[in-house]
Amino acid sequence: MSMRKKLDISKYFVIGPENTMGRPVSQMIHAVVDAGFTCIQLRSKEASAKTMIELAEETAEIIAQAGKSDKIALLVDDRLDVVLAARRRGVKVDGIHVGQTDIPVDVCRYYLGEDSIVGLSARSHELFEYIQTADVSGIDYFGGGPLRPSVTKLDCGRDDDGKILTRSFADLRKLAQMSPIPVVIGGGVYAGDLPELAATGVDGFFVVSAIASAKDPYAAAKELADVWDQHKIRG
Repeated sequence: MSMRKKLDISKYFVIGPENTMGRPVSQMIHAVVDAGFTCIQLRSKEASAKTMIELAEETAEIIAQAGKSDKIALLVDDRLDVVLAARRRGVKVDGIHVGQTDIPVDVCRYYLGEDSIVGLSARSHELFEYIQTADVSGIDYFGGGPLRPSVTKLDCGRDDDGKILTRSFADLRKLAQMSPIPVVIGGGVYAGDLPELAATGVDGFFVVSAIASAKDPYAAAKELADVWDQHKIRG
């Protein structure tokens, strides 16, 4: 069965070389794999294609060594070329995540095939209108937010006037009810947010700095995973 059919976006980690405070990306990958995260997205606006391909290869190997290649989805942000090149080298990359101004979803689907995962970021100021009107036939999940201004993606939630538009828990509850496909929420999310976030009905959370900036990435990842699971099950 393809990862698309059993996609789990409940505990979702986004990482690139510029997010690790000088530490190896592999340290962060080991942390989230061991802590029980279900989805990993490699994202960098600075790294070369070669670096990203090597990072995909390294990440896929860590997932495989943990025996979780059929449980953890590996995605790459925006870089269709990286996904295709990594796959050409035999790397198990499960799909791509794009924004509304990136490579169109139908193009990603054309090149990656029906078994691949395609996720889409919905821009904050257009969120409700977009989710009501978008053709979701080629999309597997929406990424939404931010809950508060992001420290790793400074334009996250920025509207056409340049203002950062954050989303309340009430907004996210409405979003979860409206969306025809799963929704994962991030942007300034920390462990203390997860009980209320889980109660909104969204399908998962994503983080960068909550783990990548932590003194002990594994401890941070484990706390996030455990808190989410405890409260999502109750909800």
